[in-house]
Amino acid sequence: MKNREIYRHYLQQLQKIYSANEAAVITDWVFERVAGLQRGDIIRSPDQTVVPEKLNQLNDCLTSLLEHKPVQHVLGEAWFYKMKLKVNEEVLIPRPETEELVQLVVDNLQRGGSGEQTAISNQRSAQSMRSTNAIQRISILDIGTGSGCIAIAVKKNIPGVSMTAIDVSEGALIVAKENAATQQTAITFLQVNFLDKNTWKDLAVYDVIISNPPYIPINEKDKLDKNVTAFEPHTALFVPDNEPLLFYKKIAAFGLLHLTGSGKIYVEMHEDFAEDTAEVFKKQYRVEIRKDIFGKERMLVATMEPS
Repeated sequence: MKNREIYRHYLQQLQKIYSANEAAVITDWVFERVAGLQRGDIIRSPDQTVVPEKLNQLNDCLTSLLEHKPVQHVLGEAWFYKMKLKVNEEVLIPRPETEELVQLVVDNLQRGGSGEQTAISNQRSAQSMRSTNAIQRISILDIGTGSGCIAIAVKKNIPGVSMTAIDVSEGALIVAKENAATQQTAITFLQVNFLDKNTWKDLAVYDVIISNPPYIPINEKDKLDKNVTAFEPHTALFVPDNEPLLFYKKIAAFGLLHLTGSGKIYVEMHEDFAEDTAEVFKKQYRVEIRKDIFGKERMLVATMEPS
């Protein structure tokens, strides 16, 4: 089969379940990853024949895609913060919104904002403090690390920090460790059931806590696409309908015991529960709600108030 024919076939089939734009993006991604063909190659050489081996791989991918399997799982990879990470059904596929959370953390750490100062030498000049080289072993905890995307992105961009990442899932930690090794980032990974307060004794005190916890009530499951609900881990997505703020309450309580004097907590949250989430932290933290690029209230920064 020729380049043009198989490409057109892919588009037509994927448009049965995706918009025209989504179908085109997925087709381009698969063709480049599997067959080494970019759209420009197909335009320049429309009559070139796809070798049988590559054609079989393309057809296998199309079968999986038509079963609503996410393209990231079909290809076994996802891009996040300019990194190619391994993903599978053990981990949540990293989202662009979470890149904004990482950017917020990285920007604040590089500026040497309050809460991170405890781990930075007071002898450094203001210019040096803004440099990643000036950050001396700030301790960070990533709760619910999944693929490791947050922990790895922060560590890769600010190598001086001491990063610990936890998850309840052994399968997720296997993926995260592989991603950390590929990205050459030294991270301590621990299997911890964070909802069990008895496990907190095994964790240290940190300058920064980051988390993109489960926050979607189960009653919203039907609103999500099938490629999410059928293939991504529910433990990383959903919380009980009667406890939508379950993880935030635990994180707030944990911070009181495991944050340094004026440490910070950064969390991603459900836009519909932004104010409710803020109320969880306001009793004992100074709280700031941040909007994403679409103007949705999706991030929260809680700073420990000095006692």
